[in-house]
Amino acid sequence: MSRRVLVTGASRGIGARIACAFHENGDEVWGTATSDAGAEAVAAKLGVGRGLLLKAESSESIEALASSLKSNMPEVLVNSAGVTRDNLLLRMSREEWYSVLNVNVSSLFHLCKPVVRAMMRARWGRIINISSVVARMGNAGQVNYAASKGAIEAFTRSLAQEVGSRGITVNAVAPGFIDTDMTRALSENVSQALLESVPLRRFGTADDVASLAVFLASDSAGYITGQTIAVNGGMLMA
Repeated sequence: MSRRVLVTGASRGIGARIACAFHENGDEVWGTATSDAGAEAVAAKLGVGRGLLLKAESSESIEALASSLKSNMPEVLVNSAGVTRDNLLLRMSREEWYSVLNVNVSSLFHLCKPVVRAMMRARWGRIINISSVVARMGNAGQVNYAASKGAIEAFTRSLAQEVGSRGITVNAVAPGFIDTDMTRALSENVSQALLESVPLRRFGTADDVASLAVFLASDSAGYITGQTIAVNGGMLMA
């Protein structure tokens, strides 16, 4: 059954692949980006009108997006938009801290609120939040990013308890090191050291994450909620 899907951060990386995977699944997919060029790239993949501008750090931008969807509120919401502003805590600026928390966490509050309202009326919905392995293992120079991803997982568990009785599931996916533009920019020495920490001895692919997102949105995953599912090749086992 074709469903309406909204994927934030769909112009590149994991978000782009998730959006395409739902599109290939026959779903009606919208994807957001933070620039005109990004929105055009999304539209080129998903169809005219499917690329939407969204400033994830702006509540006004998110409210405008929700208003534009109106009667076409998504039945599946994938919160994939995220940023990093890496620095050691003692050198980290207030802007580096708050920009990451605003985009990665506050955007979930602003966007989930109108979407959940529509899902509750329909008594069905799927929300999938993209976390990270660093939420549990930490990473030097990323106290802001790790804190934001830990908050996403706590948000996921709490919201799942609030909406479960209305047929809505809420889950998080926590990727490890995934083969994206960011990991390709790492030096050979750093890449090799990372690979040695992964039992499967390879970086994950965006497909590894996207296929799980599509499954969690399906009827087959209807009894899975409040969970954080790791996609890390065994890098962190618990």
